[in-house]
Amino acid sequence: MTGLEELIRELSPELHQEAEDYISFLIEKRARKPKCDLKLDWIGALQDKSDQYSSVELQHRILDWWDDEEYVPPRYQHTP
Repeated sequence: MTGLEELIRELSPELHQEAEDYISFLIEKRARKPKCDLKLDWIGALQDKSDQYSSVELQHRILDWWDDEEYVPPRYQHTP
């Protein structure tokens, strides 16, 4: 008998169903495939900043910019 089986035996009957549901969820979650392909159109969006910041500094700046909703990288600025 495995450790998991021993643990399940210790559960009350009410918790058996909950454990079964959770195990089913884990199996289903593992089997899921992404709903769409990843879009990588953001690659290079901050290339103009590479001469100003190291990669680590740029990561920190990006976090700051995310907090500041006004910043839009030049590549993604919409011109009327």
